[in-house]
Parts: sequence; structure tokens; C-alpha cells
Amino acid sequence: MLSGEEGIAFHYCKDAPAAIETAAEVQPTVILQDLVMPQIEGLELVRRFRADERFRDVPIIVLSTKEEAAVKAEAFALGANDYIVKLPDRLELIARVRYHSRGYVALVERNEAFEALRASREVLQKDLDTAAQYVRSLLPPPQSLASVAADWRFIPSAELGGDAFGYHLLDESHVAVYLLDVCGHGVGAALLSVSALNALRSESLPQTDFFDPGSVLAALNKAFPMERQNDMFFTIWYAVYDVAGRMLRWAGGGHPPALLLPSDGVAPRLLDSDGPLIGAVEGLEFTSSEAAIPPGARLFIYSDGAFEISRPDGSMWAFDAFVATMSAASSGPENRMDRLVSEIRRISERDDFNDDFSMVELVFRGD
Repeated sequence: MLSGEEGIAFHYCKDAPAAIETAAEVQPTVILQDLVMPQIEGLELVRRFRADERFRDVPIIVLSTKEEAAVKAEAFALGANDYIVKLPDRLELIARVRYHSRGYVALVERNEAFEALRASREVLQKDLDTAAQYVRSLLPPPQSLASVAADWRFIPSAELGGDAFGYHLLDESHVAVYLLDVCGHGVGAALLSVSALNALRSESLPQTDFFDPGSVLAALNKAFPMERQNDMFFTIWYAVYDVAGRMLRWAGGGHPPALLLPSDGVAPRLLDSDGPLIGAVEGLEFTSSEAAIPPGARLFIYSDGAFEISRPDGSMWAFDAFVATMSAASSGPENRMDRLVSEIRRISERDDFNDDFSMVELVFRGD
């Protein structure tokens, strides 16, 4: 029936104990198997095929001279895909062989595609992990700058966002601090954030007064137009603290407002970020704002990954709740940033983050 049929290569093994070895050599897409055979009972051979990883998914068509419901049920229970009573019509047999063969070939191709995708994802994840380690290596250590104590928390998302931040002395009495967030995720976003971070840290933007936050944002907007950055833009909050005058000057471009906590029990203040996104429109000007900083005050600069938190039911955590969490007085040694991370994980009911979590804390001492 099958000999000479176009597209079907027929291999025959009359020695039942050698069936699995023969199948390993042939690599069939369909196995036709009798139930009544010498030396090995047919249902036992079905069980052995299914126990072998190489043939676990290969379709098995059982051939029998009897149509018994109990035998059929047992054959299917052991893993047979079809049951044909001999002798079948030639057209029906060929149709069933082709049907099961096509299904198995499709399964193999799908599994190969999934394996290739898995391998590709592993490579991508390694690239993202390496990029995240590189970004982390560029972040400054927690330290004291003049009379300011600086600390931070950075938890990259699985897909790696475009967060970066830093702080450094402009001179002996002025401290610069900044946090930026590039749109999107992946290595491209991380590379843009690193480029902008290096420009700020090295103070390499031409014709820029780094003591004037508005001037810095205007220079960044000119240096990183989105049409030259694969249509990526970023938000930023940049400030300069005058240690002697205890004044903070800041400017923001599309970024969440910084949170100023004067002291425990005093109402928090949001230092708004009124400027436009960086890189979206050329030739924009950015204005600076000022605020007096009382001794012992704390300043928190953060990305939207610190408060745009989705609950399991799809609802979003309220920004006011974020402010309340950060403003609550500490009842123990736990840092406010660590407390926030714990609260986010409790609300989202997951340990990982959909977006980068980035936050910088400045504590302004009274000396």
C-alpha cells in the first residue's frame, strides 16, 4: 500500500525487539505497529516507545485485526495516536499517515523555533545583564560631598530601562546632583543614558554654565536631539546646591518632581519639573527654580519606576501614597528607600520590577 507512494519513505522491521534500534536509525515521522507480534506484546512496545525520549512525540498508529473497545482504550492510554483495523483501505491509510506526519513535522519545527527563541533570549538577557552591570559601575559610591551625604538605590528591570544618575562637586561649595530616564528599554536606552551621564559628569557640554541648571538642560537638549538618537528622548532632574548659602537651584525636563522633606513632622514639598522632554524639540530654553534648604532636610530624586506601580488587579498605586510612604517618619534603622522597595514589592506582589527603580537621597547636614 505504501511502497512507491510519493513523499513517503517506508521502512519495515519484522523483528519486534529491534524496533526501537531501527527507529533510531530511520528517525520516522510516523510509526505503524502491529498489536500481535512474536517476542514482544504490541502494547508493551508502545509503552517502550513512549518511555524513550527520542520517540515520545512520534505518532504511533496501532494496527490490529480486531476492533475491541478495551484494547483501543488501553492503546490510547499508553500513548497511541490512532487505531486502524486491518486491512484498511489504501487511500484511508495513506491519508492517516500523511495527517499524522504533517502534525509531527509541524511540532518538531515549532520546538526548534522555540529552542532558537530561547537561545536568543538567553543571549539578549546576558547582554542586558552586562549592560546593567556597566551602568551600575558608572554610578558614584554613597559618599559625603561637603556637608551633603549622598546615597542611592538602583534596581534594573528585567528588560533594563534607561535610568542613570550621579552627583559630584562643581567646586568646594557647590554640589551637582542629577537623575535621568531614557524612554524605552534595552541596551539602546542604556547607551543613551550613559552618554548623557558622561557628559554631565565630565562637564563636557560646550558653552554650558554647569552652575545653572537651566543652562545644563538646554545644552543637553541641543546635544542629544532624538532624530540622532534613534528617536529616543529622556527626562532629567538636575540641581546645584550652594553649601554656603544653603540654596538649591534646580531645573527639570519632563521628569517627576523631586521630594524635599524639611524634617520629620514637617509637610513635604514637591520641587516640580516644569520643562519639556530632552531631545524632543530643538532650541528650547529651560528655567531654574530655587529653594532654601533647612539643616537636616532630605531630598529624594527618582524615576517613574519608583511610583508607577501596577497592582495585580491592574490598578495603579497613587502618587499621594508614594509621597506618604516616603514622608513617614522612620520607626527604626531601615532606610526610607529600602522601606519604599519593600512597599512596592508588597503592593505589586512580585519581586522584580517592570521599570528601572532609581532613587538618590541627599541629606543636608547642619554643619
